[in-house]
Amino acid sequence: MKTLKHHTLIYDSECPMCNLYSKSFIAVGMLDQNGRQAFTELNADAKKRIDFNRAKNEIALVDHDKNRVTYGLDSLLLVIGNSFPVLEKIARIKPVYWIFKKLYSFVSYNRKQIIPSKNDHGTEACIPDFNLKYRLAYMVFAAVFSGYILSLFSEKLGLNRNFFREAAICTGQILWQTLILKFYLKEKLWDYLGNMMTVSLIGTVLLIPGLFLNLSFTSSFIYFGTVVTVMFLEHIRRCRILELNMLPTLSWTLFRMTVLAVLIWNNL
Repeated sequence: MKTLKHHTLIYDSECPMCNLYSKSFIAVGMLDQNGRQAFTELNADAKKRIDFNRAKNEIALVDHDKNRVTYGLDSLLLVIGNSFPVLEKIARIKPVYWIFKKLYSFVSYNRKQIIPSKNDHGTEACIPDFNLKYRLAYMVFAAVFSGYILSLFSEKLGLNRNFFREAAICTGQILWQTLILKFYLKEKLWDYLGNMMTVSLIGTVLLIPGLFLNLSFTSSFIYFGTVVTVMFLEHIRRCRILELNMLPTLSWTLFRMTVLAVLIWNNL
């Protein structure tokens, strides 16, 4: 690999995804051994060089020779393009660049809902700004993807495959939690909803292997129950990170139990 020298990538050390790819750049030689620095460890001089607020949303790459800073997707393309110029040229084609730019923002603005951290509450923490457009996009994606996989798995539970039913349940969960918890959660509402949808995605991903297993009716219920238990525990863990009590988990569980009761009643 061709090393991009005299550059420093300013990464979010509390974000496993950011930590992984920035560390990988150094491991394969795309950046030198001192080619990254944690956002929370920036000194006063480094903070003056970068747009401190923008760097919370888009990873910053400092060029020490030219005293220049790039952000977000452009930072990653500079690092990758130094070793793979053809890939950078392809990625900078306008339609391709637009797609990657949107995908980068989609992940970046929701990264604390995808993988939260207990250290995300300090004033110096690398917390992205709240972006309603990308938060709604993330929630819609989670609802659609979860609805699709659940509609496939529902056949193993003796139900008819129905994507709209499952998507409606996912959407209903969002509306239910919003109505029940709006005044309790206050400014944490959108952070909670994002985390809640990640719990749904975790459960959805865990269901996928079950689609390819030859499970009996009883085994399918045990498998599904195990996944729901994992989701329940993960929901509690994320609420603790958000410094919330058990109320959101109790409300979340009540909705799930109500839906289950209605489905069982309709299939008796």
